Amino acid sequence: MQNNDISNILKAWSYEQGTLNVRIIEADDERELIQLRIELGVIQMEMDDRPDGVSQEGYPSLLALFKDCGVDGNLDPAMCRRLREEGVQRSHRSAALFAIGRWKEAIRDCSDNLELFDLCHHHADEHQDRSALEQFRGSVIALRARAAAEWAIEEDSVSRAMAALDQGLEQLQETLGDDWEQSNETHLLLGMKEALVPRLPRSERADLKERLAAAIENENYELAAILRDEIRLLRE
Repeated sequence: MQNNDISNILKAWSYEQGTLNVRIIEADDERELIQLRIELGVIQMEMDDRPDGVSQEGYPSLLALFKDCGVDGNLDPAMCRRLREEGVQRSHRSAALFAIGRWKEAIRDCSDNLELFDLCHHHADEHQDRSALEQFRGSVIALRARAAAEWAIEEDSVSRAMAALDQGLEQLQETLGDDWEQSNETHLLLGMKEALVPRLPRSERADLKERLAAAIENENYELAAILRDEIRLLRE
C-alpha cells in the first residue's frame, strides 16, 4: 500500500507563526514549484499559469481562455465564481513570490489579477459579481508597485523605483477616488518613497521640479504635494 503520509516533510520544515513560510523546490521534470508552509500542512503551486496546474477547457487558465477567445455575452454567476477562485489562487502565489523576492513573477501575477478584475467588472451579468473583486484592487496595485520598486532597488536604480511607486500612487488615486490618501496602500507606498528619497542623486532634483511644475499645471495637487515633500527631503 502506498504511503501518503507527509509527516516527515512537515517535521523537516517547521511552521513559523507570524511570517510567510515560502520556498522553491524542483519537480521531477526540473520545473520550479512554490511551496507555502501553513499551520496544518503545505500548499504547493505551479510557478507559471494557473497555480493549481489544472487546465481550463484546454487553456492554462480561465484568464488565458478569455484573453484568447474574448467574451461572448455576459459572464454568468457560475463563471464569475470560477474566475474569483482563480484570482484567489493567483493572489496567494503573488504574495509568496513577493516574500522570496521573485519580483518579475509577482508583478506578472498582480497584472494578471487586475485583468481578471476588469473582466468581471465589465462583463459580469450580476451587479454583485461586477463589484465583488473591486475591494481587492487597491491592494493588488500596491503590491505590484512595491514589487517593481524592490526589483529596481535590487538593480541599483532608485529613480526607477521612485517612478514605479509614483505610478502605483496615481493608480490608487484613480481607483480609490477621494479616499485614496487615507488608504493603507497609499501610506505604504508613500512610506517606501520617503525612505528612498534621500538616496536619490542630486541630479534628480531638477527632474522632480519639472514634474512638480507639470503636476501643478495639470491641477494634480495631490501629486504636487508628494513631489514637494520629496524635494524638501532632498534638501535635508
